Amino acid sequence: MTGYLLILTGGTRLSRLLKINLGKDIFNNENETFPQEERLIDNEYSVNLPARYTFKGKVRASWINFVNLFRGLLVIGTPGAGKTYFVIRHVIRQHIQKGFSMFLYDFKMPDLTLIAYNALRQYYKNYQVKPGFFVIDLDQPKHRCNPLDPEGMMDITDAAESSRTILLGLNREWIRKQGDFFVESPINFVTAVIWYLRKYKDGRYCTLPHVIELIQADYDQLFRVLQMEPEIEVLVNPFISAFINEATDQLEGQIASAKIGLGRLSSPKIYYVLTGNDLTLDINNPDEPKIICVGNNPQKVQTYGAVLSLYVSRMIKLVNKKGQLKSSLIFDEFPTVFLNNIDGLIATARSNKVATTLGIQDYSQLKKDYGREQAEVIMNIVGNVISGQVTGDTAKQLSERFGKINQVKESLSINSSDTSVSKSTQLDYAITPSRISTLSSGEFVGMMADEPNNKIDLKVFHNEIINDHAVIAREEAAYKPLPDIRTPTEEEIMENYKRIKEDIRELIAEELANRPKPGTNTEKEQASGRGKKRNNTNKKSLSL
Repeated sequence: MTGYLLILTGGTRLSRLLKINLGKDIFNNENETFPQEERLIDNEYSVNLPARYTFKGKVRASWINFVNLFRGLLVIGTPGAGKTYFVIRHVIRQHIQKGFSMFLYDFKMPDLTLIAYNALRQYYKNYQVKPGFFVIDLDQPKHRCNPLDPEGMMDITDAAESSRTILLGLNREWIRKQGDFFVESPINFVTAVIWYLRKYKDGRYCTLPHVIELIQADYDQLFRVLQMEPEIEVLVNPFISAFINEATDQLEGQIASAKIGLGRLSSPKIYYVLTGNDLTLDINNPDEPKIICVGNNPQKVQTYGAVLSLYVSRMIKLVNKKGQLKSSLIFDEFPTVFLNNIDGLIATARSNKVATTLGIQDYSQLKKDYGREQAEVIMNIVGNVISGQVTGDTAKQLSERFGKINQVKESLSINSSDTSVSKSTQLDYAITPSRISTLSSGEFVGMMADEPNNKIDLKVFHNEIINDHAVIAREEAAYKPLPDIRTPTEEEIMENYKRIKEDIRELIAEELANRPKPGTNTEKEQASGRGKKRNNTNKKSLSL
């Protein structure tokens, strides 16, 4: 009898533990699920990605609806997270399908360029005005384009922006030091050279290669040439004064950084691409829409990135205007190019129908290349965010951005006479940093921005994007290669390279005729402001 009673007592106590089912969800997976958008919300500008998610233990179908990419899209993920395969390729295809003009920065040329080219071949009929397709490749020259096209350089501020872009692109550490004397001085000097070439014979030699070659001239010759353009007098006078007063160390400190940095661009192929006029950068011109793909090379990213940054800067200046076509700007590995005032683009481009997609690996990469302040602005100003696996500060920022949800908390109390279970709700992060840091490839979290006509209540998502791998593989197998647009010979490239150097030699020889020499009494009077005003009546005026 005693044994029987002991068995009953032990069984009763054991049953309390069995019913509780301790540790059934040790990773809190069920608690961190929430309803997500299951409707397909499509419009003429949207990008829609099919997905599936888990809610209360059941797998459900959902849609990621980026209905308003004019508010910007930030695509984040460590290498292998699936940024390109699951997101960026669909942005390219769907925007071309919907008739967007496009500027595509292809970090690993020609991966994304092939997607864009074959998508255009498939959806060419969708465009009312048929777009041109252009490829700027510094390794294998195809189309040629002058980013300092004189027709786009309306005043000296355009020269200043171009100078800042190219020098900050070459010297990324300067981004954090803007305003310092030894940063602003070379920027002003290159500005003066650009604007001088813009004014000389109506911009005949207004190209970056000509700027590079002119800057390499001897100071004596260079200053005598530059001092005759009145619009850059304020910019060059400090350098001329330093030269006259033989402040060589100061002068070298001001100018050498520009000469050394730009000297890295002295390549025959780069010169060849930068001195042609196959296209203009106004991609959303209603009369001549374009899809422009510019390619980088991961092995030459620091040099090529600076040149491509200049293309990007000049393109945005032309694109972000009223009355143009809808356009899509897509940047894979965005931190490898420098774009000053990117926050201004995203903030103002919405009304001009300019959709911006930025691909980055994580916040620390952006902070390294753009500085903390600019990186924080970029992270916070975009309306749409989609992220694969990331860790550290990036995961924490995203978790806080996605907010909190009510989660059920269960507590268990066991004593000798009873077992009690209490349940309560508590606000906790919908997607925790640890969850974001353990995402699988193809699994994404994010937030969608809506618009007044397309309200989305369930903006936050945590799901797996559905790609039809077999269909994509067949499409890629059937891709047509890029056509042979141009295959210049080595002789043609070298001839162009030598011609640019000869152009500058001829320019200097022509301009030095009857020019005062720095250090003469006349020059000293001009530098001090006590001399007679120069007579520029023979200088050809610029007609705008």
